[in-house]
Amino acid sequence: MDILHRVTVKQILTETSKQALIEQFTNKKKLLEQECDQLYFQYKKVEKTSNQLATQFLKEIDKRREKIKLVEFQLQQVHTLPLGSELKEKEVEAIIEVNVGDNWNELMKERTIVIKDGIVDQIRLR
Repeated sequence: MDILHRVTVKQILTETSKQALIEQFTNKKKLLEQECDQLYFQYKKVEKTSNQLATQFLKEIDKRREKIKLVEFQLQQVHTLPLGSELKEKEVEAIIEVNVGDNWNELMKERTIVIKDGIVDQIRLR
């Protein structure tokens, strides 16, 4: 029988991955800033005609600004982290085969896949 089990994927911070993260966060910030500008433009168009719609645009702008703050914080963290640090990237589902007589505790141990520059470096069982 096969079952699904959650597996943590971690990334080892190298010079290459650090630059990729910085680029990713910078692009995300630029995109959010563009969205803010577009929403503000739309807000200005409806500001005098529909108070309710204008309020909705302002809420959306505020949401984007909060996301920008988060991205700026993440950028700051990437700059301060030393090379070799492990960053949790995501969690994925893995299929694990279960047979009669298997040790359940061994099967349920936490699994972690460690990636270094896009290549699987380690698979850990805890």
